[in-house]
Amino acid sequence: MTVVERREVALVDLLDRLLAGGVVITGDITLRIADVDLVRIDLNAMISSVNAQVHVPWREST
Repeated sequence: MTVVERREVALVDLLDRLLAGGVVITGDITLRIADVDLVRIDLNAMISSVNAQVHVPWREST
């Protein structure tokens, strides 16, 4: 067993690493009966953490 195999990563640490770099999720779901497409769902999502270095697209009201 190598060090990498024995290393445990907590779920919170894993989520922190993913959100720090950002995650993009894409997918397609099609509900089809007898070769007829009934429902099609397209998913595009970007998930990332927010910090002071991220540009804010709106102005804050004072």
